[in-house]
Amino acid sequence: MKVLVTGAAGFIGSHVCRFLLNRGDQVVGIDSLNSYYQVSLKKDRLSWIEKSAGAGAFCFEHVDFADEVELEEALGRRAIDRIVHLGAQAGVRYSIERPREYARSNLIGHLNILELARARGVTHLVYASSSSVYGANKALPFRVEDRVDWPVSLYAATKRSDELMSETYSHLYRIPQTGLRFFTVYGPWGRPDMAAWLFTDAILAGRPIKVFNNGHMMRDFTFIDDIVAGLVAALDNPPLDDGAVKPGGSYSPHKLYNIGNNTPEQLGRLIELIEQACGKAAIKDFQPMQPGDVPATYADLTAISADLGFAPSTSIDIGIASFVDWFRSYHGR
Repeated sequence: MKVLVTGAAGFIGSHVCRFLLNRGDQVVGIDSLNSYYQVSLKKDRLSWIEKSAGAGAFCFEHVDFADEVELEEALGRRAIDRIVHLGAQAGVRYSIERPREYARSNLIGHLNILELARARGVTHLVYASSSSVYGANKALPFRVEDRVDWPVSLYAATKRSDELMSETYSHLYRIPQTGLRFFTVYGPWGRPDMAAWLFTDAILAGRPIKVFNNGHMMRDFTFIDDIVAGLVAALDNPPLDDGAVKPGGSYSPHKLYNIGNNTPEQLGRLIELIEQACGKAAIKDFQPMQPGDVPATYADLTAISADLGFAPSTSIDIGIASFVDWFRSYHGR
């Protein structure tokens, strides 16, 4: 199978590329390699991918998919069977500072990928949504049947907009699509703007860590290996165009799934485990809740478990130890 992976140099994208290559698929990866965080990490991920690729199995194109001309020129006449669209401008807090970057990457970029899928006759498009779409919802756990009309960040609003655009394209053009609402993904090769990385880096260096909402936060931390397993299961099972209602409520070939750990953890528990793995105590700087944040996330997995057999198996105890081991090795610390 020939698979296009957007955001190939990103955290989740790099792991997905490796998995697909290891099972024998051919992968075309694209990424703009923007400077939201250090480009050197993204390039190192690409080198890591290439180590698992057989001759001719992996091709990388440095391209901004928000530029439709650049995207078409980069892909040329390459055959594409399916698309895993993970590229996006990430980060809740950064969306408050740089809103236009989110509109360009997450809205125009998503539309360009939809148009690409339509023009190439792609048999399935799996795309990244986010638990952030649940916004101000107070009922826990979050269910894909819940209304998601109250985003509390522009990032969340763009991700919900992506879901609506995908629904329109599935309805008009019968493109099979699956949207995955990710819940706080962590693990080796993770993102430097996320808590596991920020806390580990600061604790090892003896710097204070910022603990928002005075530590009264809960997150459904999900290990990268579990995320990849669920994503690939989704990729291999495109929704049928049978008129039946799908998870998320669509009658078109378009499904929405939560993909998380179904086990929310207190922020303090995360910090304790990082302290243990680092062998050092954290210096805690307690801060108020940040704009755009929510106090808790918790994934209801009923739909994805029933349809795809998804069952996350990595506890935060094991996952954080694995991440800190990788972090030390990567940084020589």
